Amino acid sequence: MEDLNTWGQWLRTGLELAATVAFALSGVMIAARSRLDAVGLVVVAFVAAFGGGTLRDLLLDVRPFFWVKNAVFVWGILALCVVAMLFMRQRHFAPTERVIQLPDALGLGLFTAVGVDLALRQGLPNVVAVLMGIVTAVFGGVLRDIVCNEIPTAFRDHRPYAVCAFIGGWVFLGLLAVNAPDWIALVASVLVTAGLRLLALWRNWRLPAWQV
Repeated sequence: MEDLNTWGQWLRTGLELAATVAFALSGVMIAARSRLDAVGLVVVAFVAAFGGGTLRDLLLDVRPFFWVKNAVFVWGILALCVVAMLFMRQRHFAPTERVIQLPDALGLGLFTAVGVDLALRQGLPNVVAVLMGIVTAVFGGVLRDIVCNEIPTAFRDHRPYAVCAFIGGWVFLGLLAVNAPDWIALVASVLVTAGLRLLALWRNWRLPAWQV
């Protein structure tokens, strides 16, 4: 049982690290598209990677914050920024909206699963756990776009974004309700959330816009 618990903890940490990297990469791409300097690029990457999880930890009163507890996250994002800047300069890589969408969708799915899981382990009600998953998954991207002086994609895109995280969160809870192993619930939540977002982009599904 101890080995299973240790494996589960490694899986959770791995998912959170992957989510952090995915959102940091989206931040790097948007900062490059906005033609920010190196400092600006690093700041945007950090905001995108850590913003949603930090807000979640604040709301759940978790200390230290997830990235403070795992300093390897900070060094990893710094290394990612340096490598990305060198690669994009050498390859004359121009980040497009379509290219940015892949790491953004992946980060959405990963952070949704991590946020719901953490809230459940804090003993919170199911609906609050799903909301914590949405906060974790969405607000890093919201802060990233605000720093780059853009209306956040989550609010202006009209293609399902937070809705995908909402559905993915309930998939996690549904699988736990039928006694599925934690790791299956985590992986399924990631796949459903990210898959729905990519499918919405591919099929150009749109939520109704506010009509004045």
